[in-house]
Amino acid sequence: MDRRATSLKRRDVLAAAGALAAWQAWSQPAPGIVRVDLTTGAGLVVLELYADKAPITAANFLRYVDARLYDGATIYRALRTPGAPLTGLIQGGARLDPAHAIAPIAHEPTTKTGLSHKDGTLSLARRAPGTATSDFFICVGDAPYLDADPNASGDNLGFAAFGRVAAGMDIVRAILALPTSPTAGGPDMAGQMLDPPVPIVSARRV
Repeated sequence: MDRRATSLKRRDVLAAAGALAAWQAWSQPAPGIVRVDLTTGAGLVVLELYADKAPITAANFLRYVDARLYDGATIYRALRTPGAPLTGLIQGGARLDPAHAIAPIAHEPTTKTGLSHKDGTLSLARRAPGTATSDFFICVGDAPYLDADPNASGDNLGFAAFGRVAAGMDIVRAILALPTSPTAGGPDMAGQMLDPPVPIVSARRV
C-alpha cells in the first residue's frame, strides 16, 4: 500500500471517528436536559427541555408527553411579526380540551429560571399567571419582549421558557409560513389561526 493510500485511509478513519463522537454527543443530552421528539404532520421537531432550570414547566410538559395527551392535538397558530413575516411564533397544544387537560401549574418567570426567549425557544402559553396547561409555543427569531420584566407595567411576568428546538427549526419556519384564516380566532387572533392546523402525530421522550 503506498503512502498516499495510507494517508487517505487514516483521514477516513479520523473523519469517521469525528462523526461518531458528534453522534455520541448528540445522543447523550447534557445533565438536566430531557429530549422529546415532536412528530408533526409537517415533519419532526426535536425538543430539549431544561428540567434543571425550569423544573415545574418542564415536568408539566412531560406529563402531557408521558400520558400521550399531545397525540392528536394540533399546532394551530402562526403569529407572524408585522413587517418581518419570517419571524414570530407557532403555538400548539390541546387548546383547553377537557379530555386532554391536566391542572394548571405555577408560573416560572424567566427572572427565576435565567432563560430568555430566543430563536427556537420553547415556552408555555398562558392567560393569567398560574393558568398554563398544555399549550406551548416556539419562537422564530429572538423575542425578549416575552421575558419577565419587573420594570414593566401591568402583568410583567412574561412567559415561562423551558426548552429549545435542538433540530427541526426548518420545520418550525415552514409551519410559520403556512396559510392562516382571515377570520378564525376572533378579533384578537384574526389572521393567526392556521387553516388547516398542523396535526401533532406524537410526542415521545427520546
